[in-house]
Amino acid sequence: MIYCAYDEFCVSGVSSDDWGVSYSPSHICALKDSTVIMRCTYTYPTGYQIKKVFWTKTLVKYHGEYPDLSNDTEYSQRLQYLGDKQQNCTVRLSHVTLKDSHMYYFRFITDKPDVKWTGVPGVNLTVTDLQVESPERVTEGDSVSLTCKSSCALTDRATFIWYRNSQPLTERRDRNNELLLQSVRREDSGRYSCAVDGHTHVSPAVQLYVMYPPKNTFIVVSPSGVIVEGDSVTLKCISDSNPPAEIRWFKGRKIVRSGRIYSISKISSDDSGEYKCKSIYEHGEKYSNAVTLNVMYPPRSVSVLMRGSGVIVEGDSVTLNCTSDSNPPALNFSWFKENETSTVGSGQSFSALQSGRFYCQAHNQHGSQRSDAVTVTVKGRNCSPSPPQTILMA
Repeated sequence: MIYCAYDEFCVSGVSSDDWGVSYSPSHICALKDSTVIMRCTYTYPTGYQIKKVFWTKTLVKYHGEYPDLSNDTEYSQRLQYLGDKQQNCTVRLSHVTLKDSHMYYFRFITDKPDVKWTGVPGVNLTVTDLQVESPERVTEGDSVSLTCKSSCALTDRATFIWYRNSQPLTERRDRNNELLLQSVRREDSGRYSCAVDGHTHVSPAVQLYVMYPPKNTFIVVSPSGVIVEGDSVTLKCISDSNPPAEIRWFKGRKIVRSGRIYSISKISSDDSGEYKCKSIYEHGEKYSNAVTLNVMYPPRSVSVLMRGSGVIVEGDSVTLNCTSDSNPPALNFSWFKENETSTVGSGQSFSALQSGRFYCQAHNQHGSQRSDAVTVTVKGRNCSPSPPQTILMA
């Protein structure tokens, strides 16, 4: 009987059972950047000695021989032969890459001329990375499942680890490649990735968006203290939702602006009033509580009101009242006689007993303003009435 082994040689008088290479397993699925051990044994008839052993990834000869992986620069630093020249042909390949996915064959050369053997079929190595499969958007309260996927079933039994925003989810470490989030919360939003315990490779992160409606909508006013006419005031509508809600502003029942921030430069008393913001979401809307802007300003439109014509008889008096528009209302009033520097009275009312032109000045903590002057004329009791006087009023 003549036996020919893989077109290498023909040997007379031997059985095919005397020659062989066995791989266990013959299919390996390994994770990117991991270390792979391809276990291998080989047999040959007695009377032969093994001169050379090596691994190759091609059955195409170059210069009469198959390429030795240990001479390949892509493998030489990562490949370590763990076998011998008798039976064991196991090899270790570290830091595997996706490009390492290939068929690999063990080959030995004997001391007899042209008696060589290649173990066919070889080891089919598939290198895979990890990918997270997840819906992009879920609604708060729903259940969502994320899957850590590989292109093949990993040969080594794997324990999966999950990360959110690069932080390990320590409660999720098991042999299941699925991450189940029941009744998902807004805090579950983030970038999810997965890995296999004991390996450095981590999958690319996938963003999970948890959609939720506004729960608390409120207004922040800046500055938060007393607002004086002429100040710049900013109202900010705080409304946490995903996606962000559309914001509209109301003064009373009138829409005055849209957008999250409502800025008023050089605020005036006309801007005083009650403000609300409304968050408009695809599944509903929500109003904030009202805030009141109470704009303070100094006295203005100060005037003197006089009872009667302003002509009085000697010994009588006329009452003058000082009125003003201010916020807060003016509480301090000073009375002056024109062309005199010192005050002639205080309080909102003043009794004039002599002829002259009088005016008042109203004060609050934000400023003061004076009125125009009014004329008071006093005539003697035994004198004929004075000619009509012109009364000036503010």
